[in-house]
Amino acid sequence: MATLLSVNVGMPEDVTWRGRTVHTGVWKSPVTGPRMVRRLNIDGDGQGDLVGHGGEQRAVLVYQAASYRHWEEFFGRDDLAHGAFGENFTVDGLADDAVCIGDRYRIGEAEFEVTQPRVTCFRVGMRMGGAAAAVAAGRAPPPRVLPAGAGRGPRQCR
Repeated sequence: MATLLSVNVGMPEDVTWRGRTVHTGVWKSPVTGPRMVRRLNIDGDGQGDLVGHGGEQRAVLVYQAASYRHWEEFFGRDDLAHGAFGENFTVDGLADDAVCIGDRYRIGEAEFEVTQPRVTCFRVGMRMGGAAAAVAAGRAPPPRVLPAGAGRGPRQCR
């Protein structure tokens, strides 16, 4: 069973990167207590680039703890807090190769459906600290999410 480790939110801001201004909502931080999840986001959260992020099909981003361990080793870091990859939900026990488009998960009273694979954005690399991190993040393979139709009914996330 998957476990919800953290709910993370943050509002978009303008960040200077490589001589230009980037509007981004990648800086997310853990919050305590329940948060209302709505059609387009979680209360207190926003997406800065609505072309590549957000909307009804991408309102909530999920990232798993196992990926944190991989990137900590890759970058030689041990300081990555939940939300560091711009995700709204940090989870454990929900491996990319076990998730299918169409899968549904219940967290509290809300039900979530997997609609597409997670895609790593250069903004994550920006947050990780520089061009090398941006390049590595941009080259990370998308998660292996199985094709539509393979989905299973609602499963509980504790």
